[in-house]
Amino acid sequence: MASESSTRDAYTHGHHASVLRIHAWRTVENSAAYLAPHLQAGADILDVGSGPGTITLDLARRVRPGRVRGIDVSAEVVAQAEGLAESEGVRNVSFAVGDAYALDAPDDSYDVVHAHQVLQHLARPVDALREFRRVLKPGGLLAVRDVDYGGVIWSPSSAGLSRWLELYHEVHEWNGGDPHAGRHLKRWVREAGYGEVAASGTTWVFASALEREWWGGSWAERATESKFAAHAIESGHSNPAELRAISQAWLDWAADDDAWFLMPHGEIIARA
Repeated sequence: MASESSTRDAYTHGHHASVLRIHAWRTVENSAAYLAPHLQAGADILDVGSGPGTITLDLARRVRPGRVRGIDVSAEVVAQAEGLAESEGVRNVSFAVGDAYALDAPDDSYDVVHAHQVLQHLARPVDALREFRRVLKPGGLLAVRDVDYGGVIWSPSSAGLSRWLELYHEVHEWNGGDPHAGRHLKRWVREAGYGEVAASGTTWVFASALEREWWGGSWAERATESKFAAHAIESGHSNPAELRAISQAWLDWAADDDAWFLMPHGEIIARA
């Protein structure tokens, strides 16, 4: 499996509805607060891996009259983001299908390049970061944030969730990504040639009844219906019966009033 994973560059989660529900929750406040103090009116921003566009629109509102461009590999998701921008009346934003390794932009085009939960899915994160630097103006700002699944913790203990995390690592690595990306961001950014690298970290915590229902329900569905499930079976790391058991473990966790779940993230602000 190791040799095959090195040739893959696939998105572990896919774009199933259960995945997009999580993405749609994301805002600058809960997913890019480390970047917020650096945002200035009039800045032009490229948002790589923009998904359904909630963070992108939030960025656009904060930098008016600056322009924000969101790119994603999925044409379907790009269309959803365009619809969201239209419905919310955000006019200084646009979306397009794009490739993180080959950005459709001239050199020195943007004041900020932002990428949230992107580098963990790339087989060549340093190459992508170099491409981000190419399109940044001299002195422009890079902002990247990624989870580190090596630090995920929860309560109460659950054999099903322990197997979920083990399987997640197996599938993510089979797809060519790095589930521990958060801890590697500083090194990757420095290797890509950036200066003034500042590292930080924050967490997501899911504990309230609503948060548990939303997060646990999403993963219960993802475990059997999303690309994660398909990849788990295709790679030989799991089977439908085990995935159903993992799905039930998530539902059991969500139903427990004492349940709690934490995900740590690495964050980097750097200058081109």
